Amino acid sequence: MSEPGERGPHEGPLDPRDYSRRTLLANERTYLAWWRTGLTTLTVALAAARVVPEISDSTVQWPYTVVGVVFALLGVICIGYGERRRSSVARAVRRGEFVDADPRLMLGLTVVGVLLGLALLVLIVLAP
Repeated sequence: MSEPGERGPHEGPLDPRDYSRRTLLANERTYLAWWRTGLTTLTVALAAARVVPEISDSTVQWPYTVVGVVFALLGVICIGYGERRRSSVARAVRRGEFVDADPRLMLGLTVVGVLLGLALLVLIVLAP
């Protein structure tokens, strides 16, 4: 029986490059997650700004438009930051380093997400 972290006799030697390869592939998956999040947010933007007011026969359009525009901006930021993050992580891995996510952007995304959630709650409860 082998110890944790060891490979069995049939698997051959552990190549240290495997770690970099796996990290780069994980980086690609994370990049695609940023895209999925961005596209989902753009879909929410369209629904909030155009679909919901139309099916609810709302007499007031502007709050839905504002929320939709902010969701759209959030989606664009997610897609753009995903590429920035993908390239910076790839460079760092190739240098044998690590790069943290930008804490200011992460805080900004969190604050915007919370505010958008609260705005949606207000629209749901007080929808004209």
